[in-house]
Amino acid sequence: MRKDNSTECWNNVGVEKWVEVAQKNDFRIHYIMPNTLQAMGEVRGKHILDLGCGEGGYSRALAEKGATVTAVDCSEASLAYVADRAVKEGANIRTLLRNASELSGIQNAEYDVVLCSMMLMDVEDLEGTLREIHRVLKSKGKVFISILHPCYKPKESQWIMEEEGITVTVKDYFKPTEWVDNIKGIDETVIYRHRTLSDYIKAFNRNGFLLTDMNEPVPTKEQMMQSPRIEWLSKIPMYLFMELENK
Repeated sequence: MRKDNSTECWNNVGVEKWVEVAQKNDFRIHYIMPNTLQAMGEVRGKHILDLGCGEGGYSRALAEKGATVTAVDCSEASLAYVADRAVKEGANIRTLLRNASELSGIQNAEYDVVLCSMMLMDVEDLEGTLREIHRVLKSKGKVFISILHPCYKPKESQWIMEEEGITVTVKDYFKPTEWVDNIKGIDETVIYRHRTLSDYIKAFNRNGFLLTDMNEPVPTKEQMMQSPRIEWLSKIPMYLFMELENK
């Protein structure tokens, strides 16, 4: 597997803590995941690559809906967890340890859909990752992406809770950068990266994709009832959802 600071970072994260955080995170469970699965629509019979699968929540949900899933991640411990659960639950999930920018062992045009849920902003080599996604995706295949919203979650940003609601301050949007910080509930630090929205769009175009949809979903009343934090997203988007088509 190709090594870079992203792979080294995520291989240092304790899998037990990460699984616990991922499976209890209110934004993920009640907002990001439902919106993503709804956007993906009917997946029965489709071959789907879950790139940067983490603890495999999407892979299991997609396999349960009838998809044939390949779960790819750079973390050996995370993939071991995914593989173990797949065996125990009889899920149609193949696991593959790879850097997102080097998907050796996957044939050209193998997949109908590639899912990149909350991972594309973490990769060190964005161009290489997009080239590999383009290679393994069928013509007219779809890519479903969610990322931290570049306009509201760059490095120099603060989300401030006030009586009248949330205020977001952004000091330096235009400077792509990386930094080290914590995820609540995890002891180890992880690498964060900021790219501008135009950085993403231009990279998509350079690597053979059409941007076919982009959404900043306002949470439903039902979603807001699940967590006070999700209500923040009814005013300011923390996450951005994009759909690409392979030219």
